[in-house]
Amino acid sequence: MTVLEIAVNIGAAAVTVATFLCAWRLLTGPTVVDRVLALDTLYMNVVALIVLLGIRWNTALLFEGALLVAMLGFVSTVALARYLTRGDVVE
Repeated sequence: MTVLEIAVNIGAAAVTVATFLCAWRLLTGPTVVDRVLALDTLYMNVVALIVLLGIRWNTALLFEGALLVAMLGFVSTVALARYLTRGDVVE
């Protein structure tokens, strides 16, 4: 095993643990704001995991998937935050 393979495996394990912790906070968050922040962090963890798997499997297709997940995560977080603050998404 090379150093890169070891680093990717350790990184993937750490991101997986962080993803499970964010999912736990999403399900048991005491307030709605905690749940929105957990959802946003969950998207970032999924993007990181997809990028790490793209490095591990040496494919560029997963990087495009990570870009799509990042864009959808950003838009959905902004829409949810706007709905919670104003009551509507589109004015």
